[in-house]
Amino acid sequence: MCLAIPAKVMTLLTEDMAVVSIDGVSKEISVALIEDIAIGDYVIIHVGYALAKIDPQEARRTLELLRELNIEGQRASQ
Repeated sequence: MCLAIPAKVMTLLTEDMAVVSIDGVSKEISVALIEDIAIGDYVIIHVGYALAKIDPQEARRTLELLRELNIEGQRASQ
């Protein structure tokens, strides 16, 4: 199973790299597959690569759903 996660572009680096924030966690990724990337854009990332831009509202909604799943998973394991 593959999982792509929304992330917000925080910093643009050289050689098609960027630093993104995934729910507060910073990660350096490749943005070589995306044209016209800008700080503040939301992207879908998978194994260190930004695959596509995503609407900011959809990104926030997806992250909230992932948080809820994590909370429910923790409750179920107790």
